[in-house]
Amino acid sequence: MTKFFISAALPYANGPCHLGHLRSTYLPADTFSRFNRMVGNNVLLVCATDEHGTPIAVKADKEGKKPIGIATRYYRKIVEDLESCDIEFDNFSRTTSKKHYKIAQNFFLNMYNKGLIYEKEIKQLYCEYCVKFLPDRYVGGICRFCNSPNARGDHCEVCGRHLELDDLIEPKCLTCGKTPVIRKSKHYFFRLSKFQKEVENFVYNNHTLSNNLRNYLKNWLKEGLKDWILSRDMDWGIPIPLKGAEGKVIYVWVEALIAYISSASQWSDETGISWKDYWNDTVIHFIGKDIIYHHGIFWPAMLDSYGCKNPDNIVVGEYLSLEGRKMSTSKGWVIWVKDFLESFDSDLLRYYLTISAPLNKDTDFSWDDFGRRVNDELADVLGNFLHRTFTFTNKFFDSKIPPLSNLSEEDIKFKSLIEDLPDEIANAISNFKFRDGLIHMFKIVKEGNRYFDYQKPWQAIKEDKQKAANCINLCNQLSKVLAITLKPYLPNRAKDILNILDIKSNNNWDESKIFLTENHEIKKAKPLFRKIDSEELEREKEKLEQTETYIENLDKKKFYDNKGQNNTKEVSKKNIKDKNPKKGEK
Repeated sequence: MTKFFISAALPYANGPCHLGHLRSTYLPADTFSRFNRMVGNNVLLVCATDEHGTPIAVKADKEGKKPIGIATRYYRKIVEDLESCDIEFDNFSRTTSKKHYKIAQNFFLNMYNKGLIYEKEIKQLYCEYCVKFLPDRYVGGICRFCNSPNARGDHCEVCGRHLELDDLIEPKCLTCGKTPVIRKSKHYFFRLSKFQKEVENFVYNNHTLSNNLRNYLKNWLKEGLKDWILSRDMDWGIPIPLKGAEGKVIYVWVEALIAYISSASQWSDETGISWKDYWNDTVIHFIGKDIIYHHGIFWPAMLDSYGCKNPDNIVVGEYLSLEGRKMSTSKGWVIWVKDFLESFDSDLLRYYLTISAPLNKDTDFSWDDFGRRVNDELADVLGNFLHRTFTFTNKFFDSKIPPLSNLSEEDIKFKSLIEDLPDEIANAISNFKFRDGLIHMFKIVKEGNRYFDYQKPWQAIKEDKQKAANCINLCNQLSKVLAITLKPYLPNRAKDILNILDIKSNNNWDESKIFLTENHEIKKAKPLFRKIDSEELEREKEKLEQTETYIENLDKKKFYDNKGQNNTKEVSKKNIKDKNPKKGEK
């Protein structure tokens, strides 16, 4: 039995979840976790909202509110989005919790006391009007590499380059619009260069890492690791716990990574079970490819510096585009989870995001393709097989599983496919080939439909009742296998199938290998998937062209009373737990 410490990349709390977030990170993490629980492994699945950094601070400045209020607003929306898609975390916390503050500061001090953090004076942009230094997104200007007029702080989203101080032409303070000056400021740096060999060992000798991930990291390692700044001049964040460091906070990408541990530690406090037992066994991070550098370079070095075991694997989800175009929240070219679920249920979304492409390849969300797959695959293939199996059982065998006897060559062949299916799907999920598992499953369901047509039970029931009985018995056996093996993918439909089969919902994968007994009685058949018509799809396409986005509407809502205190009601915590959403307010 393996103990899995599984984490999903932290969603940043300045907006709700869109389909790209689900596809790259949260859905594969949930599918893998559900499966491993079913096969008997112990799983600890953790996450948290990332709530510090300049984007939230900038948004708070623009709205005239406190950063904690902005973070709380979107923490709650993110919780709702993940719950609505049946993503089941063991613990989902926040980087503004007291537990996280304490662990992050202790982590920093540990590295500092080992001489792995040093002070250095650097040049920074300073706004004399706002009387503050301008980290990251507090400053904007023209990128000297691509001439984009919308470069922000240390990054240009157009060309993707990291920007140094001299790379920003005509810099402006984004708060007041005035031109900043250059001033010196003392900052703290991590001796990342000292861990070149350790990170190379992690990348080159860890054979569980995918080739895609390894190739990304090799390019950075060839350039040689450079020391990494760990501090920012601002008051929104975790204060650096050193004398003389007043007004400085730990860089958000340092402490955000530590949230995997602080969230797990919070779970341990609540359950009395040690998270370290899971970490010391098998650690798997699920992330999007935009944060490979942080997880593949910075994080292993930080863990080595502290004396912690490195992750065993980092599973990277590639990008999801929308109708052939890059998703853009600022331009409204995005599908928010909440908007999708107003029209369609979560299992359809889970299916499409999994089946549309392997996790290690970019893919595109298309409303037409979504409708085609739901209609042709879920309704016509899976739904049709299940409905005709259950209906025939109800009508001709008094809703009872008929006896299996005198199997023909076709019966034996089909029975073998059914018996092999659980192991085929298990092998695919174990190797993070989630799409392959679904593809194989539907291949067997198609075989089931062909077998049903070939056996012609509607005719055999009149001429050779045992032939019809064998067909209906085996089709019910496949239905049971599907009900259990679908659970990691489509938990709600799996539950519906089990209900029709009158089997109590269970979490045991091996149950898929045990056949239904003769005379087991099933319930009345009912349609499990409805088809989507073209008018529905056209309405969804029209929504994409609307200028006002969901996130803009959220920003306009009143979340505060006259004293500036957040008055939003707490959301349900059915799957995602955090008893103290305002902990750590500074």
